[in-house]
Amino acid sequence: LPPLPKILQEDIRMRVFTHCSYFLRPANVFEDSPDDPSLDSEKFEHLGDAILGLVVTSLVLEMYPGLHVGPSTKVRAMIAATKSLAEISIKYKLPEQLRLHPAQAGTLCASIGMQADLFESYIGGLYTDQGLAPVKVWLDALLRPYAHAAYTSVRAQHGIPPVGPSRPPSAGGSTGAQSSTSSTPAGPVGHLAVFNKHMQKRTQRVEWVYSDQHPFGDAAAAAWAGSKTTPVWSVQVVVDGAVLGRGRGRSKKEARNEAAKEALAHLDVGVWCVPFCIM
Repeated sequence: LPPLPKILQEDIRMRVFTHCSYFLRPANVFEDSPDDPSLDSEKFEHLGDAILGLVVTSLVLEMYPGLHVGPSTKVRAMIAATKSLAEISIKYKLPEQLRLHPAQAGTLCASIGMQADLFESYIGGLYTDQGLAPVKVWLDALLRPYAHAAYTSVRAQHGIPPVGPSRPPSAGGSTGAQSSTSSTPAGPVGHLAVFNKHMQKRTQRVEWVYSDQHPFGDAAAAAWAGSKTTPVWSVQVVVDGAVLGRGRGRSKKEARNEAAKEALAHLDVGVWCVPFCIM
């Protein structure tokens, strides 16, 4: 956990840690009077939420420049999830410094939403105190592990295997020949490898839609009906909203390979690799 940057201006720091319940001001007011502004954390929280979104979006673009907008949005949402922000707030012991009305202390201090809001308030206060640069340096270091975990999770949701440490997703060039002799092939994944490589060169969004049933209206699917212990997976590969291929198999990878084969034919892409080439 990187050190928490200090807010230098005391009046800003006090507002960051002042909950709106502390002053018991009316909540249904459209606008404060110029000579009687609210001195609680709500405006810093509002500002911090926007700053956090900017920094997280920039960080994801830096770490995964090839990631499309759809998956990138999911990654960003996971990084900035209320639970994650509350966890960070507690690690920095921010709730321990909060000023709030005694009658609500027990409920608010245990609230995940309040803990997350306080973290955003601190971001807004730090930005107001020192500008964007120190905020970005701090949050980049803090949120990088969260970004990696979110990317891995979203990648799995799309049915894409994890990226090994020797092949980072942001790498621009070839990492050299893969050692196929040191790996035991898990099955005929050649079409899938070619399809993935082909789609990496395009700017289209690829999704894999799974089912362990046979939902595609195919009469031949009945012959593929698996049992509860040995399910048969069905998958559709969807490119920019259009279904380009369908496949079935005893595993997700086998089903993806069949769907990739059909998609490659649809795209008129020839497959020259052997059936057991490594992804």
